[in-house]
Amino acid sequence: MPVDDTSRDERRVTISAIAREAGVSVPTVSRVVNGRSDVAPQTRQRIEDLLRRYGYSRRTNHSTPTARLIDLVFNDLDSPWAVEIIRGVEDVAHGAGVGTVVSATHREPAAARQWLQNLRARESDGVILVISPLDSPMQEELHRLNVPMVVVDPAGGSPLETPTIGASNWAGGLSAVDHLIELGHRRIGFVAGPRTLLCSRARLDGYRAGLEAAGIGIDDALIREGDFYHESGFHGGRELLELDDPPTAIFASSDQMAFGVYEAVRQHGLRIPDDVSVIGFDDLPEARWSSPPLTTVRQPLAQMGVLAARNVLRLASGDGLESPRVELATSLTVRESTTSPPAPPADHEH
Repeated sequence: MPVDDTSRDERRVTISAIAREAGVSVPTVSRVVNGRSDVAPQTRQRIEDLLRRYGYSRRTNHSTPTARLIDLVFNDLDSPWAVEIIRGVEDVAHGAGVGTVVSATHREPAAARQWLQNLRARESDGVILVISPLDSPMQEELHRLNVPMVVVDPAGGSPLETPTIGASNWAGGLSAVDHLIELGHRRIGFVAGPRTLLCSRARLDGYRAGLEAAGIGIDDALIREGDFYHESGFHGGRELLELDDPPTAIFASSDQMAFGVYEAVRQHGLRIPDDVSVIGFDDLPEARWSSPPLTTVRQPLAQMGVLAARNVLRLASGDGLESPRVELATSLTVRESTTSPPAPPADHEH
């Protein structure tokens, strides 16, 4: 590291260089830089001494916000789910006089690398990640850039101790199944999201827990895996309806998949909810306008965006967070797509 502080560019002194000299990890230095308290006093002092020695430029708390630009990046932008999160982020950013750059990586490494290159060029003050999975090289590069980060709806554990915003997916899955059981359903199909995602696994676990609590055996033949989009809901719903003993209700792990199930039911010449009850997850705006209006588990997507933006702006201003992990409550919204199961056909004996 250069020692002539007056002649060098401060931005070239990275937290990874500080970490190497201090003999600690990059996340540990990042916690000190961002004012986190969970660092041993001796370690903190060693890092603080190095930060001062090399004149490391870091954000400090001022009476006015220091952030002027935040990056919001998704896997894809082709869903109402993404639009709701963008709406929440934009509300906060606009109110704070902060610009927002929205990007999509389309799950392609080349696109992710291009986004990182653009991020370095525009010197964003913070990043909100709504992408999964977050691979290790991307995590390491983001921490090397020392840009405050918040992850929304993470695929797994918080990457490198990055703050996260999520929702109570397990409780949401349980509430959906409890509702159907209370209506009298016993054969309940489930179209799950991708098993690689933590939110998908939590919703599946909630589904299983609801059945077990009611003393209903779990039938793996009633479970199909989808990808949160319409087509997988259609295919999963069709397969469930073609079973010799089809379900009387289908719980889809996203509203978009539930709408796919709607089409499968229609093509089978059946009616919702008279023949089959359907329930979704998200409560997207179009859920109340579908025919019939969709019963669904409300996930506070816009509020997740609001909290993500507030937290990343706090970090950009040098403030700490009350909690690195925030989980917002889900709630059941009952509409017209669920009712009691149809009565079994009468047995006529002669």
